[in-house]
Amino acid sequence: MPSVITANRLVDGIVVYLSADDKWLTDLGLARVADDEAGLEKLTAIAGQAAADHIIVGAYSMAVDLHEGVPGPKSVREQIRAAHRPTITAVNEAR
Repeated sequence: MPSVITANRLVDGIVVYLSADDKWLTDLGLARVADDEAGLEKLTAIAGQAAADHIIVGAYSMAVDLHEGVPGPKSVREQIRAAHRPTITAVNEAR
């Protein structure tokens, strides 16, 4: 199953994805996709080093759907994270 590595940037908590050039970007569409266990292990090792270097925190692999080779979120949770915005409305403003 195609997977990518996601985490939160340590400096500001923003959701990021490991890219093909081993940078941490906010755009899931630019994430590096692992097609097998060996590829995923390599990406996990890169994420482990980034965590040790205090660049990211909370890294984990996530399954993705591919649309014309571009990764997209598979689960609702990851759709929310990829959107980079809150899921609630300003309830207090209505009161």
